Amino acid sequence: MAAELDLERALVIGVASSALFDLRESDAVFREQGEERYREYQREHLDDVLEPGVAFPFIRRLLDLNDLSDRERLVEVVILSRNDPETGMRVMRSVARHGLDITRAIFMQGRAPYRFMKPLRMSLFLSANEDDVREAIDMGFAAGHVVGCAQPDDGDTDLRIAFDFDGVLADDSAERVFQSEGLEEYQQNENALAEVPLSRGPMADFLEKINRIQGIEESKSLDDPSGYRRRVHVAVVTARSAPAHERAINSIGQWGLRVNDAFFLGGIDKGPILEVLRPHIFFDDQRRHVEGAALSTPSVHIPFGAINRQ
Repeated sequence: MAAELDLERALVIGVASSALFDLRESDAVFREQGEERYREYQREHLDDVLEPGVAFPFIRRLLDLNDLSDRERLVEVVILSRNDPETGMRVMRSVARHGLDITRAIFMQGRAPYRFMKPLRMSLFLSANEDDVREAIDMGFAAGHVVGCAQPDDGDTDLRIAFDFDGVLADDSAERVFQSEGLEEYQQNENALAEVPLSRGPMADFLEKINRIQGIEESKSLDDPSGYRRRVHVAVVTARSAPAHERAINSIGQWGLRVNDAFFLGGIDKGPILEVLRPHIFFDDQRRHVEGAALSTPSVHIPFGAINRQ
C-alpha cells in the first residue's frame, strides 16, 4: 500500500522548473524570439531531457528521505511553473527520466503559481525568477531565489543543509540594530538579550519539518546503533560571533528546534567554510554572501527583511 500524504505533517516544497533544471537555453529562446517560438521549441524538444539545475541534488536527496517511512510520505515536492500545461510536459518528462518521485504539478501560463503555497501547506518555494520570489516573501511565504550554476552530484544519499541565522531562521530585528547603530551597539544589545529569543524567521518552519525527519532518523539510530548511519545534517553558518552567538543558540532551542553544527564567523567570508562543509544547499538573506557562496555551493537568496528593501 502506498504511503499516505498528510499535508500538515509532511515537508512540502514547491519548486519552479527554473530551479530544478538548467533552462538557460530555453530561456534564451524565450527572451530573444518570444513566447510562441519558445512554445514551439519546447514541443520540438519534448523528449530531450533537461539537465539538472542548482536545486536538483537538494530536491533528489529530500525525496529519497521518503524511504524512512512506509506508512506516511515525509516529503512532497510539487512543480510550480509559469509554463502552460503543454510546454510543461517537457519538464514532467524530464522529471520522470531522472527518476525523481514528483507526480504533482501546477502550470499557470505566464502567471506566478506561488499563491497556491498556502492550500498545499508548503514550507518553501524555490525559483530562479527573482520577482516571483520577492512577491511570495512579501505575501508572508518562505521563498528563495536560486543562484549560481548546477554543481556535480556525487550520487550519495546524505543531505547537508546550511542556513544563515538572522533574516533566515530568525527575523531581522537584530540585523536592523546592526545596520542602524553599528557593531558595538549590536553586540551590547545581543549580550543583554541573550536569554530572550528572537522571533522565528521565514525558514524556521522548514527547519521544523527537517527536524521531524531527523527525529525519525534518531529512532532508527537508537534501534540499530552500529548499523544505521544518519543522512540529514543541518548547520548554521552566520556572521555572528561571541557574545552574540548565545542569543542565536538560545533562540533555536527555545523555538523547540535544533541544528547539528554552528559556525560563528564574525563577518569573515563564508565561501571557503562552505566549500569545506559542502552543503547541498545554503540559505542566506544577504546577496553578497550568496553570490560568494554560489561559486562552489548551491545557494539560495532569501530576500527577507529591511536589508533587502534598501
